[in-house]
Amino acid sequence: VQLQASGGGLAQAGGSLRLSCIGSAPTFSNYALGWFRQAPGKEREFVASIRWGTSATRYADSAKGRFTISRDRAKNTMYLQMNSLKPEDTAVYLCAARSGWKVGETTKDDYTYWGQGTQVTVSS
Repeated sequence: VQLQASGGGLAQAGGSLRLSCIGSAPTFSNYALGWFRQAPGKEREFVASIRWGTSATRYADSAKGRFTISRDRAKNTMYLQMNSLKPEDTAVYLCAARSGWKVGETTKDDYTYWGQGTQVTVSS
């Protein structure tokens, strides 16, 4: 499974960005996919996840109400729509996937496959 993230860039506080993550698996039907982020000197942290087959989603508290995770089956692509961006959202954003579902799916150890990161920088 290969994942490729894109869509990062520079935004002003209050602005929006949409990240994309395209995957290469033949089917993601029993996969969970997630977005994580890592700022310099900080631990990688969970942002949001989605179960491909059911579209069930989960969000970190920092993302609730501002970010929306979604997927497009036809394009094998997962998205993260980020609105009302804050300077503290600045980080490298990474997409991840795991085969099979488990309770939680909110830690980096829950995921097996990782894409390269895309930088998001939010200026104040």
